[in-house]
Amino acid sequence: MSWDELNIESEEDAPRPGDDHAVREVQLLLLDLFERKPEAVFNESQLTVQFENDFFHWVTVRALKDLRESEMVGSDLQELTPKVPLRFYFHKRNRYWKRRASEIRKLILTYSDQSFTNALGVQGEMLIDAGLPRVGFLPMGANVRSWNGKTWPTTKHDLDRVFTRDGLNYGCEIKNRLGYIPRDEFAVKLLMCRDMGLIPLFVARMMPRTYIEEVRKEGGFCLLMKFQFYPVSHRALAALVRNEMGLPVDCPTQLADATLSRFLTWHKKKVERVNVRTAL
Repeated sequence: MSWDELNIESEEDAPRPGDDHAVREVQLLLLDLFERKPEAVFNESQLTVQFENDFFHWVTVRALKDLRESEMVGSDLQELTPKVPLRFYFHKRNRYWKRRASEIRKLILTYSDQSFTNALGVQGEMLIDAGLPRVGFLPMGANVRSWNGKTWPTTKHDLDRVFTRDGLNYGCEIKNRLGYIPRDEFAVKLLMCRDMGLIPLFVARMMPRTYIEEVRKEGGFCLLMKFQFYPVSHRALAALVRNEMGLPVDCPTQLADATLSRFLTWHKKKVERVNVRTAL
């Protein structure tokens, strides 16, 4: 069983002092949501994703923790499987929350099965493998630990792909998941790119602005999909997850041209900057 997608309780990025105002903001929004939908039941991931455009995942988690400890909302901590936590939130007047929580748990068990999460990872890689060459990026390697005579010696991590175009080489990490890439893994992948002389390229459903800024400072790019991509064979499951839980999942057969163009446009500007520096 894989639950790293949604086990936000173990989020490594703890709230910072500057997050306090944001925590209070999202608390008000959460209370308003529960008042507008007193019959609804949410698991923690649904709420972090719902508010992620304005608040880091860990900020929403902190807000929920404060609300439940102050008993302003109902909450119940269950086990998805042995030793795998699953927390639900609901309006305190909701008398029938257990029935709905049971339905959600069954659905989560379906899409968090290890074989399916493995298929999600493969699906993300397949879409990138087919998409980037459409706009001129050539695949140069998969599961890369060595590049241009340099080998990453420190950990057993590798980079999912290496792509090249116009003399620029990209170390590409692909994450087709609901949650953020774990902080420690993110840091290692950035160091690997720096050590092997690759430009970091992160392809993910969503990343926090703090991560995006770190990638920018390393001269790299984050291509955000906004959706988690299910295999086409699981279109019915995607529709069920989307309709029942409001999670951003989809089943495209290929990446949209507009998505690829975002990276291509950025790449062309980077080539121009590199050429100007070379000319100087």
